[in-house]
Amino acid sequence: MSAEQLPAPGRSGQNPSPGAPSRGLVAVVGVLVGVELASGVLQGFYSPIWTDIAARLGIATADVNWFEASQLIFSALTVPLLARLGDAIGHRQVLLIATAATAAGSWVLAFAPSFPLFLAGFALQGAYVVWLPVEVAIIHRRTAGSPDQHQLTRRAAGILVGALEIAVIAAALTAGALVDSAPLTLVLAIPALAVTVCFVVVWIGIERTPGRPGTGFDGVGLALLVVVLGLVMAGFVVIRLAGPASPLPWALIVLGLVAIWPFTRYERGRQEPLIDVRLLVSRAQWPLQATAFLIGMSVLGAQIPLSTYVRAQPAAAGYGLGLSASFVSILTGIYVIFLAVGAFTLPAVARRIGDRESLVGSCVVVAIGYATFLPFHSTAVEVTVAMALAGIGTGGIIASLPAAAAAAAPPDRTGFATGMTNTTKTVGGAVASSVFAIALADVGSVADPRAGAASLAGYLTVWSVCAGAALLAAAALTFLPRAGAAAPAPPGS
Repeated sequence: MSAEQLPAPGRSGQNPSPGAPSRGLVAVVGVLVGVELASGVLQGFYSPIWTDIAARLGIATADVNWFEASQLIFSALTVPLLARLGDAIGHRQVLLIATAATAAGSWVLAFAPSFPLFLAGFALQGAYVVWLPVEVAIIHRRTAGSPDQHQLTRRAAGILVGALEIAVIAAALTAGALVDSAPLTLVLAIPALAVTVCFVVVWIGIERTPGRPGTGFDGVGLALLVVVLGLVMAGFVVIRLAGPASPLPWALIVLGLVAIWPFTRYERGRQEPLIDVRLLVSRAQWPLQATAFLIGMSVLGAQIPLSTYVRAQPAAAGYGLGLSASFVSILTGIYVIFLAVGAFTLPAVARRIGDRESLVGSCVVVAIGYATFLPFHSTAVEVTVAMALAGIGTGGIIASLPAAAAAAAPPDRTGFATGMTNTTKTVGGAVASSVFAIALADVGSVADPRAGAASLAGYLTVWSVCAGAALLAAAALTFLPRAGAAAPAPPGS
């Protein structure tokens, strides 16, 4: 029985009454809100304390960006696999797998004594990135048959993102308040405990869902994807270690880009590919996926640089605000509040001007926000205003992309389409994190905390890249069909 043939909500398997889908959906969304609360803890807790973590591990502040890069590249490799498994074995099962991996990585962080072990734990923690797209797929499946499926899915996604953002604020404030009064190991154990509780909530609160029989595992496709991303990311690492004058890193990056050709050729020839290239290049999908990649550069890649900039001491570095972890947590909270404003107001804006136009407008607002950093970054007020602008645009985009991708995909590819929005977003964040780590540091070893001091020019590069990427995303979205967010793409298009 295929996914689209399954009864929508309800445990009995009977055709529900008109009121049953809504009641079932409310119960499921309630459980998934708990998952997004844990996700919010992960996304907000570390931001105010990166400087403290760098001091504990004995590394340069600029090299903290490699944590984000390692996590994002791990996510980029695992999210398409897990999203594909969601269609094959059931989304609830994949949610449990991802949560278990995230919990394991989170506990490693609490006790990691060295840079390599912390790097490994933070990378493993990146499995949480698949949570939201899998949750959207669960909701989309449970609303099957409803004439308001798109609106219900988008509304539920907005609720989940809102819960996530509330948790980000609470987590950031908690970390900022505790880091100066409690051992760092104890502080880092809080996110691990939250994810462990999340696993139990999913196990109890979401019923097992069948997958689609006959869906195979594309091991060769995954291996080719590892080669593509591995070569590109290795090139960035070698640039950091050997410098941009060395030919080796550029050769690695070129080889990685060249490897895209055999990867796409192989995936196009498979009936059940790891990445459905034909779907991704359809007119209803590629602008959304390109937007996810470009916005991921700022929403994921710029978090650590912003934290380290705000905490930098002007007397020593010649820039920065010299603020405490507690203030960074407040600043994070303000940013997330505007993320929530963007997430909750975009549906109303979309009803007035259209889905495509509202997304384009959100990207332009993001670009304006990061461009504001370039001339105005000397006071807390200036930084806060720029963050608010970037946040309100980013919030609307993050909340809308998974639902838009699901609506523009065939029913048996919704898990894949929503998962790919996070995959492309994390690849964008991984690339940006690597570039930002290079921009913020001179050539030196990541093991030498005295090497690679950040410069103001590096931070200006970060903000310029984020603004430019948002403008490119706005341009890409102009190619989206006007009703693209609501019109499913035909299979194999």
